[in-house]
Amino acid sequence: MIEPARVRLTGTLSVGLPPAETLQLFTATGERRWVEGWDPGFPAGSEEDGEPGSVFTSAHGGQITVWVVMRSELGKGISYASIRQGERAGTLAIDCAAAAAGVATTVTVTWDMTSLVPEDRPGLAAFAAGYPAMLAGWERAIAAAIGG
Repeated sequence: MIEPARVRLTGTLSVGLPPAETLQLFTATGERRWVEGWDPGFPAGSEEDGEPGSVFTSAHGGQITVWVVMRSELGKGISYASIRQGERAGTLAIDCAAAAAGVATTVTVTWDMTSLVPEDRPGLAAFAAGYPAMLAGWERAIAAAIGG
């Protein structure tokens, strides 16, 4: 099997909060509430979360990822560009919509990622294969964090 150089993945999860509150969970500082070990860095010094053009970094397994906020619409969505030097680059879009039943939000999570080097392709393929399980884990972690 040939591993992909690019993947486009979309999935959904449910959060027991209204869209505006849910969206805050997907900002650089908001993810601290539910992502274990999440500690974003802010090169500009201030913890700007959702302003387009703001930049933050994250560390995973010794690698640094640079994130740039591309779009931010209060209560609707936020999107990021991300680059992990020597591995992959792409975009992440988080879109929130009020769920039909009560105070809940359906979150659509879309990744569009490209391997920068052939050596990253197996990792990208593994990411794609584990995508549904990853989103299910996010849903559980968020529910635990918000007491739902």
